[in-house]
Formats: sequence, C-alpha cells, structure tokens
Amino acid sequence: MTNLTSLLVANRGEIAVRVFRTARALGLDTVAVHSDPDADALHVRAADAAVRLPGAAPADTYLRGDLVIAAALAAGADAVHPGYGFLSENAGFARAVRAAGLTWVGPPPAAIEAMASKTRAKELMRAAGVPLLDPVDPHAATAADLPLLLKASAGGGGRGMRVVRDLDALKEELEAASAEARSAFGDGEVFAEPYVERARHVEVQILADAHGTVWALGTRDCSLQRRHQKVIEEAPAPGLPETLRASLHEAATAAARAVSYEGAGTVEFLVTAEGRPYFLEMNTRLQVEHPVTEAVFGIDLVALQLRIAEGAALPKTPPRPTGHAVEARLYAEDPARDWRPQTGVLHTLAVPGGVRVDTGFADGDTVSVHYDPMLAKVVAHAPSRAEAVRALAAALAGARIHGLTTNRDLLVRSLRHPEFAAARLDTGFYERHLPALTQAPPDDPAPALAALAAALAEACPGPDAPLAARLGGWRNLRSQPQTRRYTVAGGSVGGGGSGTGTEGGSEHEVRYRPARGGPPELVDRPGVRVLAVAPQLVTLEVEGVRRVFHVKHKSNSAGPAGSAGVAGSAEVYVDSAHGGAHTLIPVPRFADPQDRTEPGSLLAPMPGTVVRVAEGLAPGDAVTAGQPLLWLEAMKMEHRILAPASGTLTALHAVTGQQVEFGALLAVVQEEPPA
Repeated sequence: MTNLTSLLVANRGEIAVRVFRTARALGLDTVAVHSDPDADALHVRAADAAVRLPGAAPADTYLRGDLVIAAALAAGADAVHPGYGFLSENAGFARAVRAAGLTWVGPPPAAIEAMASKTRAKELMRAAGVPLLDPVDPHAATAADLPLLLKASAGGGGRGMRVVRDLDALKEELEAASAEARSAFGDGEVFAEPYVERARHVEVQILADAHGTVWALGTRDCSLQRRHQKVIEEAPAPGLPETLRASLHEAATAAARAVSYEGAGTVEFLVTAEGRPYFLEMNTRLQVEHPVTEAVFGIDLVALQLRIAEGAALPKTPPRPTGHAVEARLYAEDPARDWRPQTGVLHTLAVPGGVRVDTGFADGDTVSVHYDPMLAKVVAHAPSRAEAVRALAAALAGARIHGLTTNRDLLVRSLRHPEFAAARLDTGFYERHLPALTQAPPDDPAPALAALAAALAEACPGPDAPLAARLGGWRNLRSQPQTRRYTVAGGSVGGGGSGTGTEGGSEHEVRYRPARGGPPELVDRPGVRVLAVAPQLVTLEVEGVRRVFHVKHKSNSAGPAGSAGVAGSAEVYVDSAHGGAHTLIPVPRFADPQDRTEPGSLLAPMPGTVVRVAEGLAPGDAVTAGQPLLWLEAMKMEHRILAPASGTLTALHAVTGQQVEFGALLAVVQEEPPA
C-alpha cells in the first residue's frame, strides 16, 4: 500500500476542478499546472499550489509531459492524475511519471499502449472474442465501402473524425482528419471503418484493481452527438434487452482482462438498429460522462481511482444501481451556425439547485480560443428516466448564462423532443432534427417581451444601469412617450446570446409613458400590463398570466468577439422561465458610422490559427462558390473558410501559422458578374 499525500492533476478546466474536489475530501494537497491563458483559471484558483507551463498552445504546455513531471517534483506532489484528453492515454507519459518516482493514477502503461492504437486494440479484441467491425484500407476503398468513418488512432473526443460519403472527398478528408489528430494528440495516424447509419453509441464503465477484480458498472448511452462529440449521456442505456446488456458487460470485462487492466476505463460499442453490438474502442481513462455512473451507483470514481493507485482492493461485487441519471454538456457554441465555438467573457453562469454541476468556470472568467468550449456538465438523477430528463431540462431552462452564445436552448429542446422522451436514440439525431431544434417558434412573442422588460428596467435605473439610462431621456416633457429599440443578439450575429441564435438580428421597439408614483404605462401593447418594475426584476401580466423577467445590464466596453454591438454599448440579459434567455443590444438613438469592408471580403469568424491554405492558392486565381480556401483552427477544431461565390481571388492576406483575431481580413473574392 502507498499512502498518497499530494496530487498533481495534469489537466485543466472542469476535470481538474472535479479531481481536486475529491482529493481535498480525502485529505490530499492539490497541485495545478497551467498555460499562460489559464493563469487565473478556476482550476488554478481551486488548487493549493500551481505551476506555470510557459506558452498557450497545448503542444507547448499540457502536452509537454517533461514539464508536467518537473512541475510535480518541484511542487512536492507524489502522484499524478491525468484527467481526460491531453496526456491521459499516453503510455510514454505514464512510464515517465513512474520513472520519476511518482504514483500514476491510471492503468498500467502496457494496458494504455495496447489500447492506445485503435487498430492494435481491435486485433486484441478479435482474439478475445469481442465482436467488431472489419477495418477498411482508406487508400484502397471503393464506392462499395461507403460511407466510411475516419478516426484518429491515438485519441478520442471526436477529434480527427470524419464521415466520408463521396469517394472524391476521401483524400481531402483523410488529410484534414490527420492534421486535426496531430494537433490534438501529437499523432496523425488515421484509420477507417464502415460507418453504421442510425446506430446507438453504448458504453460500459470498467473499474479494476491490481488483485484481479473487475467491475462492469452498467451501461451508458451517448448517442446524441455533434461532430462525433457527445452532447447528452445517460445511465443506464435505456431500452436494451437484458441479454444484450449482459453480453456488453461480458465483452467489456473480457476487454479489460485481455490487457490486465487496472483503474477506471470505458469500453465503447456501436449497437446497430437490429441490436447487434460491435467493439469501437477502449478509453483507458476517466470519461467526461462518468458522473452519470457515479449517480446511479452512488460512488466516487475518482476516489476509487486514487485508492486503486494506492494498492487497495475492490470488493468482489460492485454496489447495486438505483434510478436513472442524465448529463448534458453545456458548450459555448452556436448550433445554428455549424456549431461555431464562442470566446469571450462569461459574465454569469448560474444553474438552479437540485442537479449536479461540474464546471471549470466562474462568473467573470474568459473562455479561451485555445481549448475545448465546454462550460459545464449538468447532471440530474431521479428514480426514473422520465423524472431525470424532466429535472435536467427544467434546470437548464432556468439557468442564467450571460456573455456567450451557448447550446442551452438546443439541450432543453433535445431533452423534450418526442424521440428522446421515447428513448428512440441513435447517432443521427441531430442530422435529422437540428434545423427544427434551432428555430424559434413562428410568431414567438418571447423576444418582444424580453425587449419590453429591458426597456422598463432601464426606465427604473439602478447604480449598475448605463449612464444614459441614469440621466434620463432627452425630453423636456416627461409625460410624452419614451421610445427604446433593441436588437436581439443571436449566435455569432450578436455574440452574447445564450440561446440558439435563431431570432438574432431582429429589432424590437418599446414605447412607454413614465407615470408618477407607479410603474410606466405601455403604449400600443394591448394585453400586457405592468405590475412591478425594479432595475433587475420586471413583472408583467401577459394575457392575464403573471410573468417575471430577470434583467441584468452589462457594459461592453471591449466589444467581445462576435458582438454586433459597438464598443461602449451595454448588453442587456433578460431571463424568464416561460420565454428563455435573450441578449439585447440597445440601438443607438443616432446612427453610428462604421467602417465598411469591400464586397467579397472573407473575415475570420473567430480568433484562431491559420493551419492550411489551399495548395497553390494565389491572388488572381479563379475560385468557385463553396471551394475551401483556408483552414482555421480554433478551440481544438478545424473550420473551413469557403469562397462565398464564384469569381476571382483578388487578395490573400492569410499565411499558414498566422494567428488571427476575430474579424481579421483573410481574403477577398470578387464575384464574377452574372451572364
């Protein structure tokens, strides 16, 4: 037995904070590592000590095993927990940790090595009798092999993954998948296998000790995915026949025993519509979605990881599961605009009680361009699946998230979708339903009511309201109607909405007449009556129903990336239980002249790094509409910059390796005149 005293987490964000929470409960000192952008991150503030890893890019910081080990030794840590991602499945790093005299909180390096290569893992599983899909040589693939799924051999999390349905696109997609895998994991190896349409992604949580005990801790369904990254997960996987559930447990246990596994790991399967399971991969680490298993089994997987690392033995049988748990990943991204990640200041993140919230952010923290845009994981546990789903949807709907566009509305609508409610789950859910899930209902009154609440709160200003509001309107006769206009910020149009951004850009006018000794009187708003007004709380009666709106003003002096407002304007956040969340930007009373860009200008949609320019591309070249011109990497994902129209490339300002800010001019395409 080893008695640990101090733990370094070789990671960042939410998972580092979560591991620190358990370590502190067990009486361990905690050590964080951080890149320069993370110098004041929540995981750094949550640790007892922190060590700087100079630089910003993961390759220079969190992927530098030598620097992480040096940090552990300098801080006096005696153990290293890798979290997930980064170096968590790097056998060389695990060996180096042990060689430095530190305890590695993870599986043996040989087990990591055996499963680190997806191709090698499949060979082992075939020998162990685990069912799997036959691999396809991507360089010899034919039309009969389509569709294909390209996957990074050395990593997970959806990075380096591509679905190929057109043989002509295979070469380009192979290159893109390899480049993304190399950036995320330091290994560009990519393999291919058949892509199974409308299958379920089901996994089994494994926990094993060094004494021969292996637990199969139930199943999880992770079928709702975007860009091959999980969005909503639950345990147990609903609707599986008991025979299939038992066979998955047996196969997962066989996979763990085949590599003499120790610690926490996950064996992932693809289950076809006919109920046939196939081995996908074994993740030799803790999963993002581990809280749903913890909730159902009433355990702390991190605490068990630490005890196994100390040499403790597990009981021969695991605890019995109870109830159902569902987890949703809250991302700073815009689902309506190709899941575009968002960066900037997160002014408010508040989720109602009754659910578990794992996050790496607090109010006022900045979401960086360098890392994954996940803000938090929200988990609900209840006696039944229907109760857990309902509780999670209600908590997300009631959350207040200010400063960034998020996928919150999409999550709520997904949880309440009839297919999800009926547990008809498969990986094509968002391909089928994304347009409907990101569109506001026709004639939705919520944005107009949000604008009304914002205007009324401004009419009753507090100390945090904009200066102009505190000075009052420019009128001699206060009995005359006052007018306020707001633009609804949505997605990248407004850069601050917390919804899906479907009504972004719409404008709403509010007219009211100030009243002495009472709330303002509305003008031209039949069916709406003002009951009470305060700087941060407005109560209305709408068609006889009392509605409450929470209002918060936030100065926007820096003009955040993606914002449609001008620097110095004030964003207004309005939250209500019935109408969701809206970010509003006051329309200036007098027009502001703004710089204009020439037609055909391609601007950077987010801060990032130019990782590729189309081969041979130069000013004067003819381009066609939709042709990829540049590849921009931001928040661990690649984004293609396409020609907006057919014409001539008249300017090219981007070069490979260049760091660009939001709105930077990358290129100009002059559209060819109509025939």
